[in-house]
Amino acid sequence: MSSLEERDVGVAAAPGSSSGGMGVGAVGAAVESVAGVAAMQQEEVGIRREGPEPDSDEPPKKRVKIPEGESGKLEERLYSVLCCTVCLDLPKASVYQCTNGHLMCAGCFIHLLADSRLKEEQATCPNCRCEISKNLCCRNLAVEKAVSELPTECTFCLKQFPRSSLERHQKEECQDRVTQCKYKRIGCPWQGPFHELPAHEDECSHPTKTGTELMGILGEMDQSHRRDMQLYNTIFSLLCYEKIGFTEVQFRPYRTDDFITRLYYETPRFTVLNQTWVLKARVNDSERNPNLSCKRTLSFQLILKSKVNSALECSFLLLKGPYDDVRIKPVIHHHSFSNDTNETDYVPLPISDSVECNKLLAAKNINLRLFIFQVQK
Repeated sequence: MSSLEERDVGVAAAPGSSSGGMGVGAVGAAVESVAGVAAMQQEEVGIRREGPEPDSDEPPKKRVKIPEGESGKLEERLYSVLCCTVCLDLPKASVYQCTNGHLMCAGCFIHLLADSRLKEEQATCPNCRCEISKNLCCRNLAVEKAVSELPTECTFCLKQFPRSSLERHQKEECQDRVTQCKYKRIGCPWQGPFHELPAHEDECSHPTKTGTELMGILGEMDQSHRRDMQLYNTIFSLLCYEKIGFTEVQFRPYRTDDFITRLYYETPRFTVLNQTWVLKARVNDSERNPNLSCKRTLSFQLILKSKVNSALECSFLLLKGPYDDVRIKPVIHHHSFSNDTNETDYVPLPISDSVECNKLLAAKNINLRLFIFQVQK
């Protein structure tokens, strides 16, 4: 039996020996391929690990610092996202958005509302054409804060600063900001960078001028000061009159009956000094297309609606209302009212610039305060 078992084992082993030889060859090839893959992986790992090894104390998921070039691209992308859809510039103050989220700076928003009033159209967003108004639009505080943190360049030293701190830097800290000599009050015309100011003041010749030379310089300065004092002295004198009246007036927009209608403003009738009055106003002296002009002005006239027995000589002036933020310089006007001359000429409303005019035009109504002083005979 043992010899038969040995024979069976030998017979069984004979075919197994050839198959075992083939298996060893296949395993060797597989091992070589695995070793090659491992070597390639090690090479890749070596390439990835080039440079200084990371600190073992660092957290495993630390954000990689963005290179300077990529950071600049990010700022450019933010600039294009946060800019005003009208002027394509970053807003400097308030940011308004339409109902679909498109952004507009305060100046462009007010200008769009003023244009719609002049053209008698509904103001629309330049991007999506949805209706915009002070009631429909709201401020976007998140964008305002984001814009304030974006870097911008100082116009004097050309360094980068956050927009929120740029104004303080340019007024107080920048060594290259333009400044004037402290002897400007006695005629020194010097202007230059702040870091050169001490050297100039040490060499300035104006402190050594004679009294006669200084008198001529001070005389010119006194003339402008005298004009301001004359205005305020006149106002104080008018306040001493016996008959003084003032009221809040509200200008409402209307359209003329012409083929090409024109915008004008008119107040309801009001009573001051026991007389009935009306105020009218027009834009750019009734220019045909004031919406095409960048420069905008308002002028007004005072009309006496009551009948009078004798001439009524009055002084009057318009000031801003108690709830408006428009800047109006006081200017006193005089007129003698009678049944034949019951209207004054149109006189300019003394606002500082077109931006202030757009603020008034963008409002639903214009609210001002009128003072009338009856001159004693």
